[in-house]
Amino acid sequence: MAAAKTGDTVKVHYTGKLEDGTVFDSSVEREPLQFTLGEGQVIPGFEKAALGMNPGDSKTETIPPEEAYGEHREEMVVQVERQQIPDNFAKVGQRLQIQQPTGQKIPVVVTEVADATVTLDANHPLAGKSLTFDIEMVEIG
Repeated sequence: MAAAKTGDTVKVHYTGKLEDGTVFDSSVEREPLQFTLGEGQVIPGFEKAALGMNPGDSKTETIPPEEAYGEHREEMVVQVERQQIPDNFAKVGQRLQIQQPTGQKIPVVVTEVADATVTLDANHPLAGKSLTFDIEMVEIG
């Protein structure tokens, strides 16, 4: 069988880990991840890692931030006045959605709560991190 190439729909099992070995996601206990190579359905580095694999192949690939969720950008961290956030939502780690004047909703995480302000971070939670994936090619469709 031919190796996975752009345009192929593939199924892979994966386990994603941070640099300290913490697992942040895995498909091992559920259905394999299915995506079409070349369509941008997964992060670029993951897609590159799957290219050329054959069913049954396994590999471990470390993906730098620029090929994953990008660098952590300070301009995506904002402080808002404390009274703009209801008390039950002003907890560190709380996930919220803020609405732009255009109507677009942006997911944010509360990263700091002070007396007068709440800090919100709109970066992807994995932005700025190198990610290591154990990948097993299950099927090429």
